[in-house]
Amino acid sequence: MRTPQVLINFKAYENSFGPKALDLAKGLDKLSKEYGVEITVSVPATMISRINEAVEIPVFAQHVDPSPIGAHTGSVIPEMVKEAGAKGTLINHSEKRMRLDEIAEAIARSKSLGLETVVCVDRYELVHPVALLGPTAVLIEPPELIGSGIAVSKAKPEVITRAVEEVRKVSGVYLLAGAGITSGEDVEIAIKLGSEGVGVASAVMKAKDPVKVAEDLVKGAIRGMEGRRALIK
Repeated sequence: MRTPQVLINFKAYENSFGPKALDLAKGLDKLSKEYGVEITVSVPATMISRINEAVEIPVFAQHVDPSPIGAHTGSVIPEMVKEAGAKGTLINHSEKRMRLDEIAEAIARSKSLGLETVVCVDRYELVHPVALLGPTAVLIEPPELIGSGIAVSKAKPEVITRAVEEVRKVSGVYLLAGAGITSGEDVEIAIKLGSEGVGVASAVMKAKDPVKVAEDLVKGAIRGMEGRRALIK
């Protein structure tokens, strides 16, 4: 995953599958190329193969089970999403919580297959313990702000700054911020606070023009990185 990162979780909305999902993914692919900012799409397991064949941006699964290959009816295991074309997966989303041992196993199994992993946590105290498990990134999302339209970067900036401090204790893992992110300004602030990008869902998926909203987020990511570089100078 390249930074700044805009990770869009398709969830299970009406436009998350079928032709609408394909059209949206193609629009996001074009947008990513135009601005040079990586947009990763996390899509339903049934759409991984179809979307992966249609776009060049990274396609992630929304979840993997740590079950081994074998008699596990209904499980979606890392080997399955890898074969379908996924480049990585979300783990432990607020709507798909897992035990810590399951998270550790899912990360290890995914890494062994060359899949990247973004592990979601709901508070900064969990960032360091999860980062020690070796995911690609940790996505901090206070649950009370998810889908609220109230951005974590504005309402609880200290959550991001503290999470950044925690993730920096482990080399090779970076932080994404999510929950309530709806505008480019929200993204810009999150990145200036130290995150390497954002995770979003409803702001894009429920919009009348999802690609236009995503473009605003991408522009915010660019401004955020420029602002950080200016501070360093």
